[in-house]
Amino acid sequence: MSSSSTAAETAPMTMSHPRAEERLLHLGAGPSAFPIEVLERARAELITLPGAGMSPLELSHRSAPFEELLLRAQRAFAALYGLKAYGGGGEEEHELLLLQGGASLQFSMIPLHYGAGGAYINTGTWSTRALKEARIAWGEEGASEPWSSESEGFCRAPVTEQITLKGDEPYLHYTSNNTIYGTQLRAHPALSCEGVPLVIDASSDLISRPLDLSRCDLVYGGAQKNAGPAGVTVVMGRPELLRRAPVERRCPTTLRYQTHAKSNSLYHTPPTFGVYLVALVAEWALAQGGLEALNARAERRAGEVYALLDRYPSLYQGHASPESRSLMNVTFRLPSPELEERFLREASALRLTGLKGHRSVGGVRASLYNAVTDEAVETLVRHLERFAQAGS
Repeated sequence: MSSSSTAAETAPMTMSHPRAEERLLHLGAGPSAFPIEVLERARAELITLPGAGMSPLELSHRSAPFEELLLRAQRAFAALYGLKAYGGGGEEEHELLLLQGGASLQFSMIPLHYGAGGAYINTGTWSTRALKEARIAWGEEGASEPWSSESEGFCRAPVTEQITLKGDEPYLHYTSNNTIYGTQLRAHPALSCEGVPLVIDASSDLISRPLDLSRCDLVYGGAQKNAGPAGVTVVMGRPELLRRAPVERRCPTTLRYQTHAKSNSLYHTPPTFGVYLVALVAEWALAQGGLEALNARAERRAGEVYALLDRYPSLYQGHASPESRSLMNVTFRLPSPELEERFLREASALRLTGLKGHRSVGGVRASLYNAVTDEAVETLVRHLERFAQAGS
């Protein structure tokens, strides 16, 4: 080993912190942009969390400082969604779990707890995967598909149509926002009968809009879009569901909701640093004015982008039907792959990043999550206008 390499390997690590204006304007679908205020606070507390004497990365999940962080996350979510639990002061009985495994693991846990016969509204890739897991658990006849837009390229959600159910389904599952195709259900679907429990995959519009939990049995989502970092899964469910044994008796211990509910998400080592960040992000969301304010902001910003797309329909070909357009993920194509590549290349020169569409569908996708800055949205709108005006 040369002396120069030895010196390089043993030299103390130095860090430089780029200024905010040097950061890229992140419009990627996830892991998504973080509020700069949260990043700055996490940086300030990374070495020593006040009152803990150590980094939040080093905290034992059995320690009092971590339990306080967990309670902060629970309280903030309770305040956002109007939960009675954790001192939220609301009306809803739902409890909060912070788990691992992402939404994809929930696809398996849900049918194991509810049993065969669940119904799935299929609006895209993640709905398809959830339905597949239910059929793995219970067979091809173990889950129904009362509505699907697959034949239309998943360009819409059942915004105006009624979903026909038998009435004895143990649950109805739907994905509220579809990141890949850019469609969204902003209200619960209309059902032909009442009493069927609703289960919602809210991964990509969690803490972005108000949600009527009074009709929901279970709401879950990966945190990495709006609620925190990748690695934390948020689950809000009725206590009677979370604390009962699963229908499938062979369900492993760590896949049982009751395991985690009875231990307050501390059955095994949780993603501790992720929980810390979820607490900071949820508190940040409250400081912005809560879900009503965040939804109003999302409507304004998405409206500006869609207005530009609609102004130049021969150039920007939106994927989602107008009534199903997502406030979180704006998807569109240009007339040729060459134009799309040029559009993305020129966007990159403006510090815009994350705009390439999902590998399964291509095109362009702009994700406008809570923490995406107004500067990023304004830069995107100007780029859309300039690119169209250039005679593309």
